[in-house]
Amino acid sequence: MTKFPKGFLWGGATAANQLEGAYNEGGKGLSVPDALPGGTERFDITNQPDFNWEIDTKKYTYPNHDGIDYYHRFREDIALFAEMGFKAYRFSIAWSRIFPQGDELTPNEEGLAFYDKVIDECLKYNIEPVITISHYELPLNLVTTYGGWKNKKLIEFYARFSETVLNRYHAKVKYWMTFNEINSALHFPVMSQGLVASNGANDMQNVYQAWHNQFVAGAMAVKIGHELDPDLQIGCMILYATTYSYNSDPINQMATLEQNQEFNHFCGDVQVRGEYPTYTNRLMQKYGFKFSDLETTPEELALLKANPVDYIGFSYYMSATVDETHVAQDSAQGNLIGGVKNPYLKASDWGWQIDPTGLRIALNELYQRYQKPLFIVENGFGAKDEADEDKFVNDDYRIDYLRSHIEAMADAINDGVNLMGYTPWGCIDLVSASTGQMSKRYGFIYVDLNDEGQGTLNRFKKKSFSWYKEVIKTNGRKL
Repeated sequence: MTKFPKGFLWGGATAANQLEGAYNEGGKGLSVPDALPGGTERFDITNQPDFNWEIDTKKYTYPNHDGIDYYHRFREDIALFAEMGFKAYRFSIAWSRIFPQGDELTPNEEGLAFYDKVIDECLKYNIEPVITISHYELPLNLVTTYGGWKNKKLIEFYARFSETVLNRYHAKVKYWMTFNEINSALHFPVMSQGLVASNGANDMQNVYQAWHNQFVAGAMAVKIGHELDPDLQIGCMILYATTYSYNSDPINQMATLEQNQEFNHFCGDVQVRGEYPTYTNRLMQKYGFKFSDLETTPEELALLKANPVDYIGFSYYMSATVDETHVAQDSAQGNLIGGVKNPYLKASDWGWQIDPTGLRIALNELYQRYQKPLFIVENGFGAKDEADEDKFVNDDYRIDYLRSHIEAMADAINDGVNLMGYTPWGCIDLVSASTGQMSKRYGFIYVDLNDEGQGTLNRFKKKSFSWYKEVIKTNGRKL
């Protein structure tokens, strides 16, 4: 088996809104996920035309409010990550902990001090912090007052936020990412852009305008970071789903090309290459507008060109299959996107199709396209883990999933891909972004908490904990 390079960043990944809890402590303001109800219908609820962001605890549950209480237990959790041997820990900074309303001129010192402690705790164990500046954590006020990312004012607010955290932490944190899964807005703009039906999500011009504003804001973060320290590594982060045609019908082949361009490649092309791709107008014309209809300036386009990202972070959970000819009989679920069922693949409890070869393809496609380092910052297996009376989970299915994907990574490295690291998602059980559930578990560490918010919150090591510890210890040689 191919050896992983020396210094490979083995670790795990989480997001502030899904595990911290303490949603109204430490001066924190409300964020978009704080107003999202729990449960599998959370996106259906937010997309109702009369959805108004009011928190109604009599009608809904809000699992993000409490998360897994990481805010108070982060030292315990990071110690467990260190026991596994983590070389890196990817986490995010909750924007509304630093700027509670998002538009203040001065930051909340209590929020900054919290992340000082988290970063220092990582460094105590020689764990590299990998920080996502904005991970589905838009301050709610920026949605209710400004309409979300379609408003260009948010560029200024994000620039102030990113400058604040980069200034504060750059001496201790080398690896950064600007926006989490930025391309997910194609299907669910509520999470990253703050757009729902009631404030314009169904008009794709708003989504593309919001993307442009985020591209500009991200380029400003790259510029700020590199001016502080040219050695800082600031990447983008996209959701990647290797996409196949259901059959060789040219209609499906063309549909697959278009889906790849719009979903897998568009946001990366702009952030990595620093300019809009040649197919931009064709994508937009599908929705009845063109690039010149967006609010852009020559200065913004020059900023994009001058400040491309240093690496490509991406999530990979499953592949997708396209069938425009409607030959396929069954549909499939996925990480915010679905498609038709691929008859050659098995699926998880949530219908996500398991495809490690698709990861090798993704790595080759991305590296050949951009020739920049890649970083798998999310990958994992969500399952209904059954704990025994001792709270032990025998999760061989998770080990099998991760093993096959790590083997695919090794094959891609052998193909010539420059891969920096691997931080599987939800290294400790947390609240699912797509369903708002605790029962959809990814972690190496079991958290005693159910979908109704009941449990001790105690942490227990799953079987995969000791397995992954050995993987890291041997730098991927022992799987």
